[in-house]
Amino acid sequence: MAETGTQAGYLVTEKLVKRFDEAVAVDEVSLSIGKGEIFALLGSSGCGKSTLLRMLAGFERPTSGRILLGGQDVAAMPPYERPVNMMFQSYALFPHLNIWENVAFGLKREGLPKAEIQQRTDEMLALVQLTPYAKRKPHQLSGGQQQRVALARSLAKRPKLLLDEPLGALDKKLREQTQFELVNIIEKVGVTVVMVTHDQEEAMTMASRIAIMSKGRVLQVGTPEEIYEHPANRFVADFIGNVNLFEGKLSVDEPDRCAVSTSIGQIEVGHGVPGHLGMAVGLAVRPEKIEISKQRPEGVAANLFTGTVKEIAYFGSYNTYIVQASDGLRVKITEANTSRQDLSDITWEDNVFFWWNDKAGVVLRD
Repeated sequence: MAETGTQAGYLVTEKLVKRFDEAVAVDEVSLSIGKGEIFALLGSSGCGKSTLLRMLAGFERPTSGRILLGGQDVAAMPPYERPVNMMFQSYALFPHLNIWENVAFGLKREGLPKAEIQQRTDEMLALVQLTPYAKRKPHQLSGGQQQRVALARSLAKRPKLLLDEPLGALDKKLREQTQFELVNIIEKVGVTVVMVTHDQEEAMTMASRIAIMSKGRVLQVGTPEEIYEHPANRFVADFIGNVNLFEGKLSVDEPDRCAVSTSIGQIEVGHGVPGHLGMAVGLAVRPEKIEISKQRPEGVAANLFTGTVKEIAYFGSYNTYIVQASDGLRVKITEANTSRQDLSDITWEDNVFFWWNDKAGVVLRD
């Protein structure tokens, strides 16, 4: 995964707004993206991420707010004057040109000397490992190879790069393989990247930081680890990965610990939370942080509950259990399959114990 950019504020949006008639597509978004950073805008369809990307590229004019690139306000600048290149999901390769000509196309349009066009194009094809395919046409390449051609063409102009769902057209296995290739190529060139995706796994794999968007607003910005382990609110917790959400009231409130009274009992939490006793809160616990057994665990006093196994799903690398707790709440638990012979003795309708460490839960106020 890429490291966070060391120079903060290279690409900055200040209270950026985009309205379409009465609808607000982007609502006062302020972001600061470092030079050389791979930054992801992540959210479901219609959340405003693509509109935000199009404003950065110049294809949409902001209703209000500023876009600063290297300290210069480019919000009113047309796309062709911005040092930005946008790569679309369709790749938009020219079918009548061969691969070398596709990569060289933008450089020729800029009127660069022939020797420089030759050098840069050859460099880019070598970087994406497509030199042997230079004379082929796009339809003679696989989807992953076409994706690399589009990237080479974008990088040849040495821009600040914008990617619109760059791997959306690839199948799952090829997408996973290409994610790492893309990051390595982008880091070698050293460009600043803003990518849009609705695929959380893609964002977590490729980006140094992620902005979670919903209804035109940014709900949280952080590293993949920060967003997964410390979600800012219920939406983020539920959007990223799988999560169990327990609703309750704050029953213990100390600087370094708290407790939440819920329908399955009191849940101990190993961190403090701003608030007051009796305040309504949610508690998020990831399924992989919960342990399960038919036998009562020794030495576990807090966050130990009982239930009945209602569903079991085998996913190869892990099992998922749906356990119905005493209050009727269904709790999702995942357990890694650590060896080929390690078959769990838990089956449907078994009465089980489940528990988790007090550091596993995150209290959510919103």
